[in-house]
Amino acid sequence: MLLRLPLFIGLRYTRAKRRNSFISFVSLFAFLGMALGVFALIVVLSVMNGFDAELKDRILRVVPHGFLTSKQPLQNWPALGQRIAGTSGLLGYAPFVAGQGLVSFQNGVRGAELQGIDPAAEQSVSVVHEFMVAGHMEDLRPGEYGIVLGRIMAQYLEVTIGDSLVVTLPQVSVTPAGVFPRTKRFTVVGVFEVGAQVDQSLALMHVQDAQKLFRKGDAVDGLRLKFDSIYAAPEYLQQLRVALGDGYAVRDWSHTQGSLFQAVKMEKTVVSIMLGIIIFVAAFNIVTSLVMMIGEKRSDIAVLRTMGMSARGIVGIFMVQGITIGSLGIALGAATGIAAAKTISGFVALLEQLFGIQIFDPQVYFVSYFPSVWLWQDTLGVVVGAFITCVLATIYPAWRASQIAPAEALRYNI
Repeated sequence: MLLRLPLFIGLRYTRAKRRNSFISFVSLFAFLGMALGVFALIVVLSVMNGFDAELKDRILRVVPHGFLTSKQPLQNWPALGQRIAGTSGLLGYAPFVAGQGLVSFQNGVRGAELQGIDPAAEQSVSVVHEFMVAGHMEDLRPGEYGIVLGRIMAQYLEVTIGDSLVVTLPQVSVTPAGVFPRTKRFTVVGVFEVGAQVDQSLALMHVQDAQKLFRKGDAVDGLRLKFDSIYAAPEYLQQLRVALGDGYAVRDWSHTQGSLFQAVKMEKTVVSIMLGIIIFVAAFNIVTSLVMMIGEKRSDIAVLRTMGMSARGIVGIFMVQGITIGSLGIALGAATGIAAAKTISGFVALLEQLFGIQIFDPQVYFVSYFPSVWLWQDTLGVVVGAFITCVLATIYPAWRASQIAPAEALRYNI
């Protein structure tokens, strides 16, 4: 009974008409502010989850799960491959030679990540061959100095199949005529597009041509590895390093791509904090509405205290009122936010179709549509955080109401 009475009176005060209409306005503003804050957080977090998922899908499907290198030049990579073939979780391996250079054609020059691969073995660790928009990966043949470019790089250089371009290395050759940068002419034999950053920076050539270009002899830089789970790759690689000994080193995909996903995670955190300010503003409005409500109900508080209600009961009444306003706003924001998060991709696509526009130009952005991935964990975190904020916002005004002296309140209200 002691708990039900503050709940009953608090809910009654929430529904009651106000003598001062401004109190109703502030309460409505607090309700709408809480709903807007929760709605915005759920939708924005879902959209950022969508972009994060797209980046992971597009980048990680073409990036090897791990790299195995040795302290000495790796001369006999097939033998090492056979040695590690029985490793737990390992699905495939392929040799690579990697370096940096400039790719130029006529008046266009672009920096590139140059990688020498074995086209046949590469299919066991990467799916780039499935995203060829021109030519074939098998067209990379030893001695022919063919090269496969990402679509954005090929578009920037304005090259197509059969064009001859120049690869310049950050090395020099000393000749009787002087010192010149090392260059080699390659023929474009393919163009790929995976919809990720590699489209603008990656250039592939046959591993034997790369060995000659970088003066590796018969050695390669190491092996690219693929496991049954990309997220378990760090653990598998550590087990592999222990099994092979100190003469080998391993790196997983997080060393090459981890900074990008850390940046996305940090951006998600910062945006959440910024949008969370809306919830705090709504909480301040709850405080304001309760303070004004307490001023209007001073005589009621005094009567309740003289009838025997404890200070704790008075606190409960106004906490119930503030929490009810906030909870209704949270419920509305969560319901509309979840609905919007699940339908926003289709809604934006419909608007683009109706008005003939495209928000994300595929010539500029890797992701050309509006992705959204709703996660119940994010929604639960937003709802719980907003509810706790509401509870904290009601404590001080409710406590101030419990400190009103009945005699003083009744004297000035007679």
